[in-house]
Order: sequence, then C-alpha cells, then structure tokens
Amino acid sequence: MSYHASRRSLLTAAAMAAVTAAGVASYAVGGARGGVADDPQPGDRAPGGTPGRAPDRAELRRLMAGMSLAEKVGQLFVSRAYGHSATEPDPEDAEKNLTMFGVRTAAELVSRYHLGGIIYFAWAHNTRSPQQIAELSAALQQAAAGTGTGIPLMLSTDQEHGAVARIGKPATLLPGAMALGARYGAGDGDSGAPGAPGAPGRRSSAGTGATAEARRAARIAGAELAAMGIRHNYAPVADVNVNPANPVIGVRSFGADPQAVADLAAAQVRGYQGAGVAATAKHFPGHGDTETDSHVGLPVMRHSRAQWEELDEPPFRAAVEAGVDAVMTAHIVFPALDPSGDPATLSRPIVTGILRERLGFRGVVVTDALDMAGVRQKYGDDQVPVLALKAGCDQLLNPPDLGLAHRSVLAAVETGELSQKRIDESVLRILELKARRGLFDAAHTAAGPVGAVVGVPAHLAAADEIAAGTTTLLANPLKLLPLDPTAAPRVLVTGADPASPSGTTGPPTTVLARELTALGCRATAVPPARAVAAAAGNAAVLVCTYNVPEGDSPQRTLVAELLATGVPVVVVAIRNPYDAARLPTCAAELATYTWTDVEMRAAARVVTGSVRPVGRLPVPVPGRYPLGHGLAYD
Repeated sequence: MSYHASRRSLLTAAAMAAVTAAGVASYAVGGARGGVADDPQPGDRAPGGTPGRAPDRAELRRLMAGMSLAEKVGQLFVSRAYGHSATEPDPEDAEKNLTMFGVRTAAELVSRYHLGGIIYFAWAHNTRSPQQIAELSAALQQAAAGTGTGIPLMLSTDQEHGAVARIGKPATLLPGAMALGARYGAGDGDSGAPGAPGAPGRRSSAGTGATAEARRAARIAGAELAAMGIRHNYAPVADVNVNPANPVIGVRSFGADPQAVADLAAAQVRGYQGAGVAATAKHFPGHGDTETDSHVGLPVMRHSRAQWEELDEPPFRAAVEAGVDAVMTAHIVFPALDPSGDPATLSRPIVTGILRERLGFRGVVVTDALDMAGVRQKYGDDQVPVLALKAGCDQLLNPPDLGLAHRSVLAAVETGELSQKRIDESVLRILELKARRGLFDAAHTAAGPVGAVVGVPAHLAAADEIAAGTTTLLANPLKLLPLDPTAAPRVLVTGADPASPSGTTGPPTTVLARELTALGCRATAVPPARAVAAAAGNAAVLVCTYNVPEGDSPQRTLVAELLATGVPVVVVAIRNPYDAARLPTCAAELATYTWTDVEMRAAARVVTGSVRPVGRLPVPVPGRYPLGHGLAYD
C-alpha cells in the first residue's frame, strides 16, 4: 500500500495524540503556565503526549509494506544539510552540499536518500531567523511529500537553551539547565532562606515550584520550535554533573543531585511534548562524570554499577516514566555496564539490555552525532551505523559520510548481518513518533503565524520571570549588595565576553552594564585591559568570569589587580560556578550559570535589589560551598 493510499487512515490515528499547529499557537499567544491536560502520568512508559494513546500500528505496518529497503533505511538517518533554503541555497552552501552529498540542495538530499529527518545547525546556515526557518521547514516537507513514499520529515535541532542554542533572537531565549537547577534548590518560596547543605545526590528541599517553571520554559520553547516546523528537540540533558572538570556537560546539566535532575528532566519532557515537540533525554547512560569531550575523544565513565544506579540512572528512569519520545545515547565507554570497550552507542548490553529491558523504554533511541570522535575511534565509518543498529539504536544522527553509511546498512541487510525484521522495528518506531507528533496531519508549517508565536511579549516576559529565581548569591561578607540604585552609584563592568551561544546575544558585560543603568546605576562596560585604570571612583567593579582554570590565569590576575585598587570587587561567574574557588575572596560573588541576555538581566536585578537572590547551588563548589548553598539579603 502506498503512503498516499493510507494517509487518510493515518491522520485519524495521529490526530488523537498530536498537538496541532493551531493548538500550539493558541497556547503560545495565551502565555499559559502549565496544567497540560495531555501529559503522561508516572508509570506510563509508552512515549507520547497523551497517556494510553498511540498511532495505529497496523496502519503504519501497511505503510511500511509498500516501502523498498532503500526507503526504509533512509528513514533511519537524520542528516545535516547546508543552506538557508531547501531549493536555493547560497552558492557556498550549494558547493558544500555537492562536496559532502553529491547534490546541491537540501531538497535533492532528501529525495536521494529518502531521509527520515534533517537536523538544523547555525553553522550550516539553517537558522538565520524564525521566518526563514519556517520557510525552510515547509520547503523540506514539500520535498519529502514529492518522494516515492511521501513520508514527512522529522526536523530537529539542539535547542537546550543556556549554553547550547541553535536558534537566537528574536526567538525567546530561556535560562539553561543549571540555572533551572538553581531555582529548584530554592524550593517553592522566594524567601531566600539558605538551602540545606549536603553531598551530591542529597538535596533536602523539594523543588516543586521550580519543576513547574522548568516545564513552563520547555512548553514555551516547544511552542516556538513547533511554529518553525521543528518537531524534535534534542533536550533535556539528563546527565548528573558531579565532575567540575567535565568539559562538555557542565552547566548543560541541571546539577549534581540525581533527584533534582530527575524531577527537572521529567518536567521538561512534559513541557516539550505538551507543546507537540518530541523531547530527548540525553546522553544515556550518563555523561556527567567524564573529563573528556566526546566530540574530540572517547570518554571513560568510571562509576561502578551501584554508583550508576544511584547517580546516573534516576533521571533517565524519570524521563521514561514521563513518556519521553526519544533517548539519545552517549559516545562513552562505561566498563561497569559493558566491559567490551565499545562506546555506549554501539553497546547492546547498554542500549537493549538496560535502556530497553531494564528501564522499559519503547520509544526512539537516537545516537549522538556519528561524526563525533568518540564513536569513530574503535570502528570505521562504514561499521558504526551497522553496529549502532545491532546495539538497538533506531535513528542514526548526522553520519560524517551519509552515502557510505546508507550503503553500509543496505549491505548489512543484504548479507544478513542485519535482518529485515531489525530494520522494520526501528522504522516502525520512527513512523510512530512522526504520527504521534502530528506530522502526517500537519507537516507543512505555514510561515505566516510564526510572528504570532515566536518571541512574543508573553514569552519574553516569562523568560525574565523564570530567570529571576536563578541567580545565586554565593558570598556577600561586606554586605555590599544590594547596591542602592536610588543613589545612582557608579559601577564598572568588565571581564569575560564569550561568544553568544546563538550568535544573537551579548556581549554579557555590555548587557549587564546596560541593565544596571536602566535600573538606576551609572554603569560602564570596559575591556579588561582598561579596567584597573578605570576602577577609581566607582562604588563597585563587577567582573564577569568564565571557566576560570586552576592556578594562575589572566582572569585571576585581573581580579587580584582590581582588588589592589581598593574598590569593592564583585565576581559574577557567568558559566561554571566553580570559578569562585579559583579566585581571591571578593566583596561579593554571584553565579548566573549562563551568559545570555536573560541571565545578565536577572543578575542586574539581584545586584540592585530589584529582586531577591533565591537561587541555590545545584552543584557543590569543592573547597568553598556545598550543594544547596545560597545567601539572601537581610
């Protein structure tokens, strides 16, 4: 049976579980905060936005019966494609597509390989503006509709918010995971009472108010993604970050407390999927205690099986019980779970034995990107996609050589290394996900309504409200803070100005100074080279720090030289809160966990007392502050 012949029946099943584009737009404009009627309940491990409802498997199997092997294999792949347009990319993007894929346009790529999906990246020039993204999505779906199967694409991206955001302003940019973790530590109230200290994994306060805000943030983010035609987000991060030296997770994690991470990850799953967007818990079985970046090497996780069960498993279990649509594997070696030395992405004991059988996950397992070094060190690019499927993965994300990967899977089926049944299992899960997310019903995103959903005032205001509870006051020994804006104090702002995650925000020192001025201060941002000379006469110098290393460093030297001027120095750690332990003691210390505009505005409000600091450390700062630490104003 062809796709077109069965489409009418599929629409009926898909409509039962999908959030339609109209519903998303209605939610977004109304600015609703929660109360999602179609959320999965604990214990319902079937993925989806509606408990107990799923697409009609019999209809999907009839659809698959009319597909060739090449078309089925194509559904397994989610690839990058260069260009802002599906049919008319800029010349340099057309040349990149030709070099990489043998075609000039994304539309041709979809047709050639019968792709299951496309992943959007800023560096691939896919994400210039919300309107352009919506138009690209619509054109790609039109290209998919013109293929032999007509099966819609699952369009995806990594819009974690905070440190990882592929889409920037005018879309709403929300606090990242660790900032939300800081709000969790504050519990339901905003009194600023210190959280109970504890060791990693032992937070005493229950952050039910914060989970509602985490869900609210994901609901807004999901509504905006759906309006742009993106129905699969590779978020939330479910890793428990217990290693300050972790170079790739860090503030992308909700924190070091497994229960907090579990609660917040589950909340975001419900938020995204309540907005009609598939959520993805990543990076299974846990990437939070590694010291190697899997983009450039192969990390080894040294936790025992008991430690994994205590620290790493709870967030993934919570995500599965919340009905998460997808789980992303990690390119890490985890000897306690599989002594073979294979990365988790290629490990049947981990993917099938633990994720499928122990946790009962029935949704889509997606690999982390297959062009990353962590999955390419032991096996060749022709073997990796085959081994991932043998391990139990379904979606093969961004292989370095799509043609080679596609041919390798076809050859593995033809030689019997992979069975047709194994391919059909993954294709069925992928088609179920597409139906569940309404793609058979409303794949073609209309570009017109984008402005009514993306970056609307209600969403921007909500982002500021959520961020207001995330800034953590770590130290204030001289009671310097809050500054009194009615006295119009002179404030110097200097320090690190890292690149914007989305390319559309910052620089953070400029944003912080601008917001302080708007609140009544006379603030000026200067580069570090001019800061010491400009310090005299200021009520305070705010120094933004970013990933301060151990030992001597230019950032430590800057803080020391500013302290020597006698002007009170306030450290604002704009990424890792661990900076505080690597710097001299200052008049005050703050942690924002992200350097985007929304967090800089929140920090300015705390500095001036416009809002009270209620954030609590979601990770311990070794040698300085315990988990849950955070001060309030008297």
